[in-house]
Amino acid sequence: MVVRFLLSVALVVGAAFLVQAAGGDEISVTSSDWAWWRGPTRNGIAHADQSPPLHWGEEQNILWKSPVPGRGHSSPTVVGDRVFLGVADEQQEIQSVICFDRETGEQMWKTDIHRGGFAPTTGRPGHPRSSKASTTVASDGNRIFINFFNHDAVFITALSLDGEQLWQQKVTDYVVHQGYGTSPAVYGPLVIVVADNKGGGALTGYDRVTGQVAWTVKRPALPNYTSPMILNIDGRDQVILTGQDTISSYEPLTGNANWEVKGATAECVTSVVSDGTYVVTSGGYPSKHISVVRGDASGEVVWRNDVQVYVPSMLVYEGHIYGVTDTGDAFCYDMQSSTPLWEHRLGGHFSASPVLVGGNIYATGESGTTYIFKASPAAFELIAENTIVADDVQATAAICGSRIYMHVSQKRDGQYQEMLYCIAEGK
Repeated sequence: MVVRFLLSVALVVGAAFLVQAAGGDEISVTSSDWAWWRGPTRNGIAHADQSPPLHWGEEQNILWKSPVPGRGHSSPTVVGDRVFLGVADEQQEIQSVICFDRETGEQMWKTDIHRGGFAPTTGRPGHPRSSKASTTVASDGNRIFINFFNHDAVFITALSLDGEQLWQQKVTDYVVHQGYGTSPAVYGPLVIVVADNKGGGALTGYDRVTGQVAWTVKRPALPNYTSPMILNIDGRDQVILTGQDTISSYEPLTGNANWEVKGATAECVTSVVSDGTYVVTSGGYPSKHISVVRGDASGEVVWRNDVQVYVPSMLVYEGHIYGVTDTGDAFCYDMQSSTPLWEHRLGGHFSASPVLVGGNIYATGESGTTYIFKASPAAFELIAENTIVADDVQATAAICGSRIYMHVSQKRDGQYQEMLYCIAEGK
């Protein structure tokens, strides 16, 4: 069932950078921002004119590093002069958003969203590697949005850029299986949220300004962890969700179903990518897979293999698929073939998604080492290998304004201390 309210017409320019919404409210983010999960075009690719450092370390090219109170896997969101992270204090049972000054790293404000309600009464405690703040903030340039699981439900909350709570909505009741980590997506007048779970989930669009429900779609009663991705495929913008054994497409302004095909596994974490014609998905339970399907209503599955890329999302660039497996293998595929063009052992484990800028791929492992290699189908070509002090890196870096913003965890005396780094050339 789809519930609709009257929506104003949206004018989408490029990769959803300037979108006219009701009341003249625009999405006002720029090429120097990283305003939502997976960056400006929602595919892990930074603007080509960015020139982030190729080399860094604890004593090289670190503009600033700041302690982050609490624990979480939220990736940095960078808008204007600010950097935002979702965090959780698991002892005090508080979920919050923290804002840092983009130039200095000083904490500007901290707003508590939820207090208490951490222990679920339905389902199970969740995977030991999950956190109570695994989602990434989204921003329209005027306000920010964050999802949290709390009190057996998923909520979305809107804040001003100064941390004032503007509105909050319960998305759906939520039965915990492994945890919750899907991020909101800003599009036109809406912010779109999904909360797939064993109790029956929901995909919902909310008015960005008022929080009013614009539409909602019921989802199957199955656990799943992927974020809604809004990509231009087959000549139109589509909300793509993978998991629950299907790949599903919806109209972003109405929630109407476009198409659904078999081609994924039951539980997916990664976010889909596309070249505008094909949709590329991956998953890890119960079956391992990478798949390529045509992004129209044809139902065509071009290919599917049994390679596990469960947590790090992939990249599509110039007709090829690039990524890293959870267990530390870099790879490149042609869009039309399930056989890799090349594979290269990096080692370690990966949870953060790689980011591409200027033809180079930045892939950060859980131990804090970032491998930079060419996005080339010819062969694996390592450009640089850089390490900062880290014991657990789950969050994906944001690369914008020719700087790298990286959220890492450092273990001291058995306790994790979260840190936010700003890496910049010549510092």
